[in-house]
Amino acid sequence: MAAVEQKKSYHVTKDFKGLNTKANRTAIQENEFAWIENVMPIGYSNLKVIPKEKRVTYSSTNFSWGGTVHYMAPANINGVAYMFAFFTNGGAQYVSLETPTAPITLASSGTFSGTRTQISQWKNERVLIIDATYGYFTFNGTNLVRVGSVSTITITSGGSGYSAAPTVTISAPNQTGGVQATATATITSGVVTAITITEPGTGYTSAPSITFSSGAASATATTINQPGTCIQSFSGRVWIADGRTIYYTAADSYNDFTSISAGNITLVDATLYGDITQIIAANNFLYIFGESSINVFSDVRVNTSGETLFTNTNISASIGTELFLGVFAYFRSILFINRYGVYALVGATTTKISDALDGIFPNIDFSSSVTGCQTLIYNILVSAWNVRYNDNGTYRRVQLVFFDRKWFISYQGNLTHINSSPVNGLINAYGVESGGAFFRLYEDQTANISTEVVTALWDLKDPIRDKQALKLGVEATFPVTVAGSLNISIDSEAKSSTSVALGNAVAWQNNSLNNIAWTNNAGSTLQWVSSGYQLSEGYKLLKYDAQMYGKYLGMTVTSTAPAFIFNGFQLEHELRARF
Repeated sequence: MAAVEQKKSYHVTKDFKGLNTKANRTAIQENEFAWIENVMPIGYSNLKVIPKEKRVTYSSTNFSWGGTVHYMAPANINGVAYMFAFFTNGGAQYVSLETPTAPITLASSGTFSGTRTQISQWKNERVLIIDATYGYFTFNGTNLVRVGSVSTITITSGGSGYSAAPTVTISAPNQTGGVQATATATITSGVVTAITITEPGTGYTSAPSITFSSGAASATATTINQPGTCIQSFSGRVWIADGRTIYYTAADSYNDFTSISAGNITLVDATLYGDITQIIAANNFLYIFGESSINVFSDVRVNTSGETLFTNTNISASIGTELFLGVFAYFRSILFINRYGVYALVGATTTKISDALDGIFPNIDFSSSVTGCQTLIYNILVSAWNVRYNDNGTYRRVQLVFFDRKWFISYQGNLTHINSSPVNGLINAYGVESGGAFFRLYEDQTANISTEVVTALWDLKDPIRDKQALKLGVEATFPVTVAGSLNISIDSEAKSSTSVALGNAVAWQNNSLNNIAWTNNAGSTLQWVSSGYQLSEGYKLLKYDAQMYGKYLGMTVTSTAPAFIFNGFQLEHELRARF
């Protein structure tokens, strides 16, 4: 027995998985992590520090939005990627993501509600904007126009004696940039008997006048501005959700709500518990989210009478979301977050993918905004949700990041909203702080960034026997330019050792063991670092004599060094007495 208890044993973890907060730290798999922040488990022996956020600048000036953002989303106009921000005061601004300038004003305060606004886009020629209070707008890169369209024209007098249909003229819209409505007349026995709207127009804030080229015919017009809370372009139409009803435009039109192929549908089924919370177009479906349900519209077509037909199918009668800014497409899935998890909707199947985060969700403040998007980190497409998290009594904004069935945490500043946009062929994520500071996320590979890796507490093949930790080792690869240090502690099920700081800086000493300072021509002190793969043979960075007892042993490693890679975690230990 003495030989067994004195035998040195070794543990090595290199096959990195992701975060697991569902089980106790002593019960998660040995290659999972109890916490992993700002470090991405890319693959075997490749646990890489992610880039830090970088402030968006123009002409060396830091960019800031001109108000408190309540909604931020991208759009493309004529091939240029923009980010739009809508403020709590009802104003809005936008900026080019390719060549940022000072914020460009889209709307002054009071134009929108400041509480519930969303955008989509029509082709890449205009942005579609829906506001819960002020209705439907479009923006073509020059003019913001409220879509007040002509909905009906009523004949008040048909006149008489017409040998040919008179020309119908509808007065110009009230708003600059609006589209003038047009119509044609039909006569029967010399009398105007019908008027057909051929272009509903936009920009009418009041009913236009109707005139005829000849004769005594007269008519009046009414306008419509469609209200709503969610908007999407799908299958050649614009779809707007308002309460439990979805309105859709005529085929190949963004503003015609009155032609025969336009219409609406009210969801009366009990599966929709309240109102529609979000609509998303992807994968040849229009997804209709409720708080606890999901429907899909598909197979949109026009019948021989010109009416629009489509299939409405309920695919979830118990799971949905009210967190409407946390729903987005990711590969062939729709991912969404609600108050009890993150789910993937693939076809008609909804699957929870966030079991590993079950220990985190009770500590998320869902009274604060929850936003999500997809983005690239190290050319790997990931999904991320920005939440306000109660971290042991301190609230901070973090991102829950998912890829390849693995989770990790990132912190990119005190962000209130995140979203992403394709820019020059790459999907970039952006975030805004409460004061308006605007950042590109996961961008700066040279700036210091705080990282924390908390391994599992390993039972080391014998959970009922005490162990004594003897030495710890961390394999890491540092870039040539990085002088970093790791703060490492050995943990047991009961306590943690004092943290030790080990670095890759090289000290030069003389025969008296005094450090020698090196300076350049400018008199600046130079720092020597050991770069590349590090494992401690004769080198102090990554090996340390450890003194810790416990039935379970693990380690916590923190750092602020950028761009390095963890390659493995090692522990030398001896077995001690059972129980």
